[in-house]
Amino acid sequence: MIKTILIPIDGSDYGNTAIDYGVYIAKRLEARLTGLHVMDIRLIQGPVITDISGSIGLPPYQELYPIIEKGLEERADVILKAFEERCTRGGIPAETRKAVGIINEAIIEEGKNHDWIILAQRGEHFHIAKGGILGSTAEAVVRNAGKPVLVTPQSYHDIESIGLAYDGSPPAQHALELAVFLADKMAWPLTILIVTDDQDRAAKCSKKAETYLEAFQIDCEMIVMGGKEDRAILQFIREGAVELIVMGAYGRNRLHELFIGSTTSQVIRKSTIPVLLTR
Repeated sequence: MIKTILIPIDGSDYGNTAIDYGVYIAKRLEARLTGLHVMDIRLIQGPVITDISGSIGLPPYQELYPIIEKGLEERADVILKAFEERCTRGGIPAETRKAVGIINEAIIEEGKNHDWIILAQRGEHFHIAKGGILGSTAEAVVRNAGKPVLVTPQSYHDIESIGLAYDGSPPAQHALELAVFLADKMAWPLTILIVTDDQDRAAKCSKKAETYLEAFQIDCEMIVMGGKEDRAILQFIREGAVELIVMGAYGRNRLHELFIGSTTSQVIRKSTIPVLLTR
């Protein structure tokens, strides 16, 4: 049962799309939304501001700090008020939270009190995280939140059908259970995508999924595609057959991902539809 959904919000276009998806999904699940705005501590503290203030002749950092903090507080209040108004228009009960800290850490901490997290594919300060070894805030939250995370794209579209990337692994099995729950609850047709060039493996995965599906009355079809997993999944998304894709997150080990990337990371970064990830 999904009762509470957390949405980190920053006032960006991507963030506003995440709110739209949150309202759409919460209404159908009869869930509450919580909007969380994190004032990034990297914008308040640290040597960067100190160096800048000294080099261009501004007052020392200690004098700038209250001005910066006040500006961020005022902006946070505006963003949270807009979130409340959007939820009210959608008929969704909502709460707001405000925090200061490292963005992904604050989201993970607040996420402990919620069933789902809905997170924009990119945030206002995407450029700050760019170049990190393990990627963006979205990836850090997916890895560590311990909750399903819905990563939303730039543009909003109503969800009328659902896809599942399935390989038979434990994370994929959890994803199957979640996808079937949503398909049943929302009356969404489900398409299960199996990516492999091995016919025996495809047959085993298909059988495993079919066995689980026997207990449910849902509209479901199964597709097998060959090729590299991330490319096949992104091709499937581009074909436009579904408006939401569900996946098990990060099925391989961290060292493997560091050298050649991961299916999860590539799909998060490039998908044009929401990606629902579970560990």
